[in-house]
Amino acid sequence: MTTSEQNLASGQGWHVSDVVCTAGAGDSPFEEEHRTFCVAAVTQGTFRYRTRQGMAMLAPGAILLGNPGACYECGHEHGAGDRCLSFHFAPAYMEAIVAEVPGARRLGFGAPRLPPLPALAPLLAEAEAARETADSDAFEELGLRIAAAAVAVATGAAHVGRAPSRRDQKRVAEAVRRIEIDGDKPLSLAELADGTATSPYHFLRTFRHVAGMTPYQFLLKTRLHRAAVRLRTSDEAISAIAFEAGFNDLSTFNRRFRREMGQAPGAYRARRRIV
Repeated sequence: MTTSEQNLASGQGWHVSDVVCTAGAGDSPFEEEHRTFCVAAVTQGTFRYRTRQGMAMLAPGAILLGNPGACYECGHEHGAGDRCLSFHFAPAYMEAIVAEVPGARRLGFGAPRLPPLPALAPLLAEAEAARETADSDAFEELGLRIAAAAVAVATGAAHVGRAPSRRDQKRVAEAVRRIEIDGDKPLSLAELADGTATSPYHFLRTFRHVAGMTPYQFLLKTRLHRAAVRLRTSDEAISAIAFEAGFNDLSTFNRRFRREMGQAPGAYRARRRIV
């Protein structure tokens, strides 16, 4: 077997996998079938991808596109191995995304891939960083953003959208309040969207427009702020503060706290004795 696949995160109607292929020029390609919509970001290696939409060479930064039921074949005539972040979406899930992308009307990809595009580079870097740091909670939003970007580029849809309505602003305010109240508990994007009676992608797009960041980013900032306050005002163990703030493990908390606050939690707490 030349391909291994590790599930990184999943939810209703979607999942993302880390796919590593070790095939080389001497290995015969074999035909497979996409069971769902596939949007796969190539992060290492090159390979030839052939499907009914055409044939293309894929390199790091490119995005493989696949439609449900479409057979495909991959070959490595010019180099051994590759690695992809492979996002998969059920038809109903993708249909909801297409309905929310301004200007997009077609469900299904007409091309086999998207070339490396500067506009997508920051988003793909976020996704690869989430894989490397095992940040599984980030993939729900990243999958939606990558799928919507792929749909917009592949269908030629305009990258414009209407300003959020007062009703949408009210929905975001309600979601913010819920994060403030339940920020220490697991909160998925789907749960927050259900609470506002909107689709996950519509909610994500509206939240970013109104709040200036994604729901997951806001949730993390809320948790880190509360942890910072507790570090300054209590003598509880750092691990206890991390878990009570909603983090599942201490290493993730330490890494995120240092990135946000510029110091490790212990050093940040020590400053209260100096000031």
